[in-house]
Amino acid sequence: MKTLLSGVALATLVAVPATAQSVTLRIQNHYAPDQTSGKLIQQFVEDVETMSGGDIDIEMFFSSSVVKTVETFDAAASGILDCDMTGGAYQTGKNPAFQFVGDIMGGYDTPWQQYAWLYSGGLEQAQELYNEYGMQLVGWNLYGQESMVSSTPIAGPDDLKNWKFRSPPGMETEIFANLGASPIVMDFTEVFTALETGIIEGSDYSGLANDESIGLFDLVKHATYPGFHSMPADHLACNKSVWDGLTEQQQRIIEVALQKMSFRIALTFEVENTQAAERLTEAGVTLHDWSAEDRATFREAAQSAWQDWAGRTPEAKALVDSHIAFLTQLGLISETN
Repeated sequence: MKTLLSGVALATLVAVPATAQSVTLRIQNHYAPDQTSGKLIQQFVEDVETMSGGDIDIEMFFSSSVVKTVETFDAAASGILDCDMTGGAYQTGKNPAFQFVGDIMGGYDTPWQQYAWLYSGGLEQAQELYNEYGMQLVGWNLYGQESMVSSTPIAGPDDLKNWKFRSPPGMETEIFANLGASPIVMDFTEVFTALETGIIEGSDYSGLANDESIGLFDLVKHATYPGFHSMPADHLACNKSVWDGLTEQQQRIIEVALQKMSFRIALTFEVENTQAAERLTEAGVTLHDWSAEDRATFREAAQSAWQDWAGRTPEAKALVDSHIAFLTQLGLISETN
């Protein structure tokens, strides 16, 4: 009997896995908690905490409340935060290659096409870039094409002449400047004051539903829709030492929860942008759908900029070549572009 009980006890010990060490991750994003994206990020937090049985606690900082949006990456790399949930395009000052893991511009038409690049080898290629800076790229989320908002009409390229607007840093400023606009790089949190005081006439802020949810159309009555110029990828990138310190189970939970959030964001905005367009039109906002010819003007300007940026570092060239090959495979560009 003693032998039998000992065997049962041993089997019990073997069958019960060791409890993972609890961890708290401090993550900053650049959305407000009441925005559509902010609400879906909060669902990500709840999913991770639930699936981990409480072993992973996430302290999520909204609206760039710890450091400025562009400083989030460095704050995570240095240990002030653990992870960055903004976007790679903010880090082009480190290496122009970050533009092509943040917002290729003038490339993919839908989030699904861009996700396809990421999960068909792009993630591994981008990982090399992130690891150089002590960070681990966990994945992306994309809400689709952005809309530009403005206090003045922006019905085509001619309306961009001398148009002062908030732009994220990176390649976008060069593309729009070459088209005659006057881009001004500023943080998300400064857009409202800048619009109210006339420092800017418009902004490249987010997708139409996000723009509506944050109240931008209380200040402006024009927007481009459907969008065409920018489809930024917001990343989840974590301090590599922190990430490597997680168990494989904890890493997998975060990866799966992020993929759920990513696809929910794309699906949600597919619907919400359409609904927002209907509400805004009824409220007197003019939505400008650029013609095929006008879209081609921007697309050509953007793709010309790719080659300029590709020549700046080997990492940028490798990512541009990878995107071009995949876009060609999808039939979105020709080999002669």
